[in-house]
Amino acid sequence: MGVTYRDAGVDIQRIKQSQASIGRLILSTHKTQRGIKIVSGFGHYAGITEIPGGRLLATHTDGVGTKVIIAQMMKKYDTVGIDCVAMNVNDIICTGAVPVSFVDYIAANRNDQKIFKEIVCGLVNGAKKAQVPIVGGETAILPDLISGKNFSFDLAGTVVGILNKQNMILGDRINARDIIIGVKSSGLHSNGYSLARKVLLSKYSLHDKIRGLGVLGKALLEPTEIYVQPALEAIKKCNIHGLAHITGGAFTKLLRLKKTGYVIDDLPEPPEIFHIIEDQGVKSKEMYKTFNMGIGFCLIAPKEEEGRIRDIFKRHGLQSSRIGQIRDRKGVFVNSLKIA
Repeated sequence: MGVTYRDAGVDIQRIKQSQASIGRLILSTHKTQRGIKIVSGFGHYAGITEIPGGRLLATHTDGVGTKVIIAQMMKKYDTVGIDCVAMNVNDIICTGAVPVSFVDYIAANRNDQKIFKEIVCGLVNGAKKAQVPIVGGETAILPDLISGKNFSFDLAGTVVGILNKQNMILGDRINARDIIIGVKSSGLHSNGYSLARKVLLSKYSLHDKIRGLGVLGKALLEPTEIYVQPALEAIKKCNIHGLAHITGGAFTKLLRLKKTGYVIDDLPEPPEIFHIIEDQGVKSKEMYKTFNMGIGFCLIAPKEEEGRIRDIFKRHGLQSSRIGQIRDRKGVFVNSLKIA
């Protein structure tokens, strides 16, 4: 059967069941304040509320996950803040929103001023690239909750964005004539690390140098790419029908946009890190359900928009290519393999 994400302690199917149950509960709060209308609630890349005056607010929260364990093991803390910003801003732009405000939450087992400064330096670097101000945050010292003799921590953030109704993109306009454009990732980004650590660290040390990859720990800490500026430019200048940040659940994330058929049959060669993980016994289907496989962001648009979209990302130094198309049949298909 091969090694699965479930074997590493992450059962995506059960998580989705939990999320559905949570969604039903939070729905009861949607009419608690007069004058506030919920435009898009639980289930998309951000929650959207309409406030007096007709403006829309988009809100999203996310963390870095077990990538922080690699940072702790490598004693290198200056990049995971970039990941924290990226995981939030890359999601919120999938609704067409412009990120305008960010706050972070650092929970640690002890106070270490030097390490906190390194973490925040990463947050600042990510925020500058995304062009979003950090307006506050919280640092919690929780020795009874976060264990470990050495410094241990968790990192999360929340982003707020603004948009107009005419700029909102939720995927409802996706149709069977559209194409899927994929934008290159910078590596694993911030997802699938429980599975990656399980298979890689059973064979390698983080300090091992692997042919075609370099030092393993350094490769695993490569920061998540931030797609904000080129994506917002594409939204402004092109006819975009859907956007997807390829994170936990990988290409199954496309179903968040619209329950239709996503046929991905022209992916570029995945970076070496994904081949190394697969070589440790992770089957192909599991790889495409767990990891981004070299594509960190997708745009769905009419085929005549391909050139303009790719030119925009190229100007921002990001490689992109047409990786597939929309079809009437339901589900997500990667190289003829149905993954969702």
